Amino acid sequence: MTSFKVQSDNVKYTDDAIISTYVYQDTRVERKEGQPLIVKPIEETYMFKTETKLPKLGLMLIGWGGNNGTTTTAGILANRHKYTWQTREGTQTANYFGSVTQSSTLKIGVDENGQDVFIPFHEILPMVNPDDIVVGGWDISSVNMGDAMRRAKVLEPDLQNQLYEEMSKMKPLPAPYYPSFIAANQKERADNVLKGTKQDNLEEIRKHIRDFKKDNDLDKVVVLWTANTERYADILKGVNDTADNLLNAVKNNHEEVSPSTIFALASILEKTPFINGSPQNTLVPGVIDLAIRENVYIGGDDFKSGQTKMKSVMVDFLVNAGIKPISITSYNHLGNNDGRNLSAPAQFRSKEISKSSVVDDMVASNAILYKENEHPDHVIVIKYTPAVGDSKRALDEYQSEIFMGGRNTISMHNVCEDSLLAAPIIIDLCILTELMTRITWKRPEDTDYKRFHSVLSVLSYLLKAPVVPEGTPVINALSKQRKCMENIFRACVGLPPQNDMMLESKAF
Repeated sequence: MTSFKVQSDNVKYTDDAIISTYVYQDTRVERKEGQPLIVKPIEETYMFKTETKLPKLGLMLIGWGGNNGTTTTAGILANRHKYTWQTREGTQTANYFGSVTQSSTLKIGVDENGQDVFIPFHEILPMVNPDDIVVGGWDISSVNMGDAMRRAKVLEPDLQNQLYEEMSKMKPLPAPYYPSFIAANQKERADNVLKGTKQDNLEEIRKHIRDFKKDNDLDKVVVLWTANTERYADILKGVNDTADNLLNAVKNNHEEVSPSTIFALASILEKTPFINGSPQNTLVPGVIDLAIRENVYIGGDDFKSGQTKMKSVMVDFLVNAGIKPISITSYNHLGNNDGRNLSAPAQFRSKEISKSSVVDDMVASNAILYKENEHPDHVIVIKYTPAVGDSKRALDEYQSEIFMGGRNTISMHNVCEDSLLAAPIIIDLCILTELMTRITWKRPEDTDYKRFHSVLSVLSYLLKAPVVPEGTPVINALSKQRKCMENIFRACVGLPPQNDMMLESKAF
């Protein structure tokens, strides 16, 4: 259970669940040309049921032997064993800094003195402890995880030495390798690949998931792609536009079925949630169609760890301040294998698309600043520079129009420790996805509880190109994404949405 208990008639606690009744309040706006807007308050009542029993959880990473996969695995093991190690700054202790669930807090109310009361985020609802997550996965490279960790050059040598023996016993499962989808410079790493047709690969991956779950006595598994960025797959009618067409395309070994899509299909068919952490269009319409049909959660695309997260904050600030960004120029150089793969034009294009759409909803929200179809110039450059390794350099310039035709320029230089920022996001995505499998809802007139939509847009805070259900607006503003996630979980324990009116300190 949680570390607090809400005393209210709209929430009750059973041995295995928290059940809350929540009155959702919003406004509906009617537009009539030449007439004032008509705004009507609305209310809808929902009931939420959250199972409180925590499962034994497994996380299977695609690209397990890469920088993100080794750093995530090492971080979980270091925290589980409470390792300490020496650095130039002194003794360091394992932590989960950078994880929203483990290292951030949220406000649950005010005390009798009007002071805000905060709790750890992971205590709002029962969540799996990351120390208990069992990690495994796939990689096209056969290098064991200990040597892969050393190859990544992310963690301090003293910590690597403590982890090496345990991690060197871990070996990635073979993965599909379709050369047209990733850069040619990755061929030399591909010594651990699945043979046979795409249908053979699909069936083998399904077996891997079943075996991993059985061998580790797991209740649930989450599958997450953190491998190299693929090129975009062409969306073709009759090939990947519906679930049945896509499954037939796999049987026919169609060239436009990507490795990441094979993993997504295998996960869905095994009733296992799948999250895409790279910018390619893994979640083609056929994948989404199948996930809805099988009632399985999916989410994506691309981890929001460094430059893009800052961009979503900066543009939100400028537009809400009535300042008009007219150009955004983003330059990156990095030296890890991700950077090497992105040096190929097709793979870079996938990344460019995911980065460039992050300001769209904020621009669309302000018709005073932007006319219809007007948009800031947005340029993105990524260069491979081996010497900088995993310490990605991100340089941004925001030029804005201000009062009376003036110009304001903000320049930023951000050193993003790529995998040390991405690893806690991977952990959060695993924990929050599992939590969502235990939350169901219904309206008072419904007989049965139901799950949320299969496309988990509640994860948008962690993903730079969030996939949302069809017809749903894409929200990129970071503050809105955080409030969405926080307020859904508050509703599950019978608490109202968080607001910043602070009437208790203003109404005297």
